[in-house]
Amino acid sequence: MTAQPKLRIGLGEDSHRLVLARPLILGGVRIPYDYGLAGHSDADVVLHAIADALLGAAGLGDIGELFPDKDPAYKDVDSTSLLQDVLQRVQDAGWRPVNVDLVIHAQRPHLSEYKPKIQERVADLLGIPPTAVGVKAKTGEGVGAVGRGEVIRCHAVVLLEAAE
Repeated sequence: MTAQPKLRIGLGEDSHRLVLARPLILGGVRIPYDYGLAGHSDADVVLHAIADALLGAAGLGDIGELFPDKDPAYKDVDSTSLLQDVLQRVQDAGWRPVNVDLVIHAQRPHLSEYKPKIQERVADLLGIPPTAVGVKAKTGEGVGAVGRGEVIRCHAVVLLEAAE
């Protein structure tokens, strides 16, 4: 019989269109900007990408399966509650997060000053030290939907370890 691996890696990605008159929330942090992300929930692409990475690493599906955008229960829901639900499922399956690495793609707003706040908030939500959370922000260099300022996208990689 093959031994269960002690580590697993998960990859998550999410993107949403920018629209006027909606709050912009990234990594559980509200960022002052005239545009926010369109979506059924609060459309926090950072927390959605992390949730999908956690679920993928644990072999538990994806957030679209757990929290369908057609379900009125999730209309305008705070994505921190979705992430907490996902984290509980991951822990119930015998895993715990070790670290997370994020790349947030946004032409505007510039995110440099918000990266430490996002790092702290994500660490707090996952119960890991801030030094175990990498946050990078990239522009689209004027190329594609990100570069035209139409969308914000996030990629997340997580490492899980078996809970002892």
